[in-house]
Amino acid sequence: MKSKKILVIIICSAILIGAAVSITAIKNKLSPSQTSQTTYIVKKEIYKNEISVSGTVSAAQEQTLQALSDGTVVAVFVKQGDKVKKGDTIIQLDDTTQQYNLAKHDYEMETTRISGSRKELALKETERLSLLQKISERKVLATFDGIIADIDVSVGDSLEAKDSVGTLVDASYLIADVEIPETDVAKLKTQQSVEFTFPSYDGTVNGYVVGWPAIGEITDRGATIVKARLRIDEYPAEVLPNFSFSGKIKISPDQEFLIIERNAVGRDKNGAYAILDGTNEKIKITVEPYGKEYVKITSANLTEGQILSEQTAPKISGTNRRDGPPPGGR
Repeated sequence: MKSKKILVIIICSAILIGAAVSITAIKNKLSPSQTSQTTYIVKKEIYKNEISVSGTVSAAQEQTLQALSDGTVVAVFVKQGDKVKKGDTIIQLDDTTQQYNLAKHDYEMETTRISGSRKELALKETERLSLLQKISERKVLATFDGIIADIDVSVGDSLEAKDSVGTLVDASYLIADVEIPETDVAKLKTQQSVEFTFPSYDGTVNGYVVGWPAIGEITDRGATIVKARLRIDEYPAEVLPNFSFSGKIKISPDQEFLIIERNAVGRDKNGAYAILDGTNEKIKITVEPYGKEYVKITSANLTEGQILSEQTAPKISGTNRRDGPPPGGR
């Protein structure tokens, strides 16, 4: 009987010892010294101070080729792609009647010069100017140096006043008018750099801000904007007038700096510091707020990619919550 009691005591003791060993092992596993340390990586941030824009580019100048009066085309002096100078005749309409009227007038003017009065002569001189104007209206002239972008007219065609038959462009540079929100107008300066991106070209094209009016506009959407003019002096052959683009007006050069999560920063009487993971080297740093979860590193004591140990545990929602029922509850 005694031997049975002794055997039971021995078995219970063994069970208790095993349980104690297990609990100790579990405690050791859960010990903070054995828990993996949370780390954070120093990251590089690039701040781009810019205004996004979009639209289409236009030639520096554009002239719609139009007849100024009714008539029959007797000569076309250009074809598509030709370069012309300011004042060159592009299209000539029949001016036989107008030339005859001028010749008749000059004959009558000579007679008036001999036998007429000064008033009659002055009137004839004024009338001659009117006849010369009618002759000039029989021509379509280039109003600037440029290139014939397109032309659709032939000798023998009958034109009416204001008929459009082609386009002359000055493509020595390109321009674009873009909408700038009223909140960004104060950031604008002339000569600011602009980066253009075109679907037709693999790369960026550089331009600059020319200016903007001293008055805003209200769009159909109800937004208040200012139309700023941009210019491109040099551009690739893949880009043509009326092509679409997206772009960025560079308000200031890009800024690079380092950031790190707030929990990687510790503080003592000497200020902020960070601990390098692995070496446990303590590095004094200076920081400033950067959003809710990060700080900007304003000292040069850390470099991108370094790994830091956690110094401040993140706050967990509900950590101050009481266990069990509220006071007075059951």
